[in-house]
Amino acid sequence: MRGCIDQNGREPGPRRAGKTGVLLVHGLCGTPTELRFIANGLTRAGYEVACPTLAGHCGTHADLTATTWQDWYASAEAALLDLVSRCDRVIVGGLSTGAVLSLMLAARHPDKVAGLALYSPTLWLNGRRVPWYAGLFRLVRFRALASLFHFPAPLDFGIKDERLRSFIKSALAAPGVPALPIATPGIAALERQRLVEAVLPLIGRITAPVLMLHPREDDYADLSNASYLQETLGGPADLVVLEDSYHLVTVDRQRGVVLERTLTFLDDLTGTARVQQIAA
Repeated sequence: MRGCIDQNGREPGPRRAGKTGVLLVHGLCGTPTELRFIANGLTRAGYEVACPTLAGHCGTHADLTATTWQDWYASAEAALLDLVSRCDRVIVGGLSTGAVLSLMLAARHPDKVAGLALYSPTLWLNGRRVPWYAGLFRLVRFRALASLFHFPAPLDFGIKDERLRSFIKSALAAPGVPALPIATPGIAALERQRLVEAVLPLIGRITAPVLMLHPREDDYADLSNASYLQETLGGPADLVVLEDSYHLVTVDRQRGVVLERTLTFLDDLTGTARVQQIAA
């Protein structure tokens, strides 16, 4: 999925009264696919959903390292402004680094973001499987030096569900499947670091309601990331701790819980009464 399209792949519909849009932002080195389950559920519930591909993603390492965090932000911002033009209100959700971009959108566009749903928000790479040299990497300030680093993906792909991990490994090993940039290039990690440095001073200004879902066993970003946000955000922030998921909560074992809590959050914001069965 490239560019900003609605979850059903149709041309965006016209503006109509009462329509609520949801922007979902994927993570660093990720794709909109990691948000598909959530997007499909929100679409079925009647929300207008957009899942843009961030600049430099869904391609090669060279494509990714040619971009900056400002490029990623511009992709998300363009999708936000498009939804705002068609909807009465917009809620923004993001996974991992996508959650950090969502925070930046809310800080820069407080009049356009009615709420935030943050999945495994990642300010600091401090999970148990993060390489030891990640701490030293915080001292890196220049792209030339950052290019000497790379951060391999966890062997479990940030997913606790063993069946899903096996499926991903088989898919990646299939003949004719191009190698995906699963490892994070140092340059991209540096840009992510710069994004975090830019958003940290703004977090206290964000007053929109926030829902956070973070796994207790996050192998990439410790639960302290979400706890810090809950303490620092300038508005109401609800934290749901997931007990049976790793980092990619939108595809892991408790994805149904993530969808259900997201729908409840959206329905509360919009005053919508809903009776719906969520399928895992």
